[in-house]
Amino acid sequence: MGRYIGKRLIYMAATLFVIITLTFISMKAIPGDPIAAKYDKATPEIRNRIEAIYGLDKPKTEQYLVYLKNILTGNLGLSITQPSKTANDIVEESFPASARLGITALICGLLIGVAGGFLAGMKRNTVWDYVVILIVTLGASIPNFVVASVLQYTFSYRIPILPPIGWDSSGNWFSGMRYVILPATALTFSTLAVYAKYMREAVLDVLDEEYILLARAKGLPRRTILWKYVLRNAVLPIVTVSAQQVAMLLTGSVVIESIFSIPGIGKYFVNSVTQRDYTVIMAVTIFYSLIFMISMLVMDLLYYRIDPRMRKQ
Repeated sequence: MGRYIGKRLIYMAATLFVIITLTFISMKAIPGDPIAAKYDKATPEIRNRIEAIYGLDKPKTEQYLVYLKNILTGNLGLSITQPSKTANDIVEESFPASARLGITALICGLLIGVAGGFLAGMKRNTVWDYVVILIVTLGASIPNFVVASVLQYTFSYRIPILPPIGWDSSGNWFSGMRYVILPATALTFSTLAVYAKYMREAVLDVLDEEYILLARAKGLPRRTILWKYVLRNAVLPIVTVSAQQVAMLLTGSVVIESIFSIPGIGKYFVNSVTQRDYTVIMAVTIFYSLIFMISMLVMDLLYYRIDPRMRKQ
């Protein structure tokens, strides 16, 4: 297992290197001058000084080597639009809000979706199954910004019990939960649909396996069959889906954060794109990639823990 983790870490490092390189090339290939866009009224001398501060006066090859060196030391660069902050500061300040929102939506979507999909699979072609299929269809077809708008209109204007926008940045996880409910619900709706879909299909596949028929023929209690054989084997696809969901939710939903004015990393990413803050764009892209690769590594470790066949291999 240790050797496998070592190989995966090498692959992760190589992948991250490729992502950094491609991101750097893409930023340099985009037309436009970020310094000129920010300091359009500055004199040529002042503009040259600013370019020297950001290292933009050097050849692109030298800029790339300096950028790699800075990343190895944990320095993601100075923000162009917010010179008083580094890209590290922006990621550090914005990630907790995205993480709080994403973890809340992930937990709710996982619990509700897995339970609903398990129930639908066990009660195929019943009312419960049709309800879950309807939720899955709606969750897959309705964009989360539409769900967010409906929630805002219903619970902030028609029935004013929750704030339409805002965020509590006090640092206490449980404070200001009234600001989390609506955006987390909007994210949860699509998330639980994904979990319910995969869980239902996995349960139906497991129920058709020969070892389930053998367990029933032996007269094992229904509860033992459900918990020891059906649920344990049906949960494997959920681990795969969770790796993608965790990366997506932890790094923030751009649209949801914009709609509810949440100071998360997704909102900062959109602002950096519109303002041509290349330093922050590259920093957030690297951070996104790192979160996703860590999620995939954790998924493999969970597979190893849950599936005995991987331990034998």
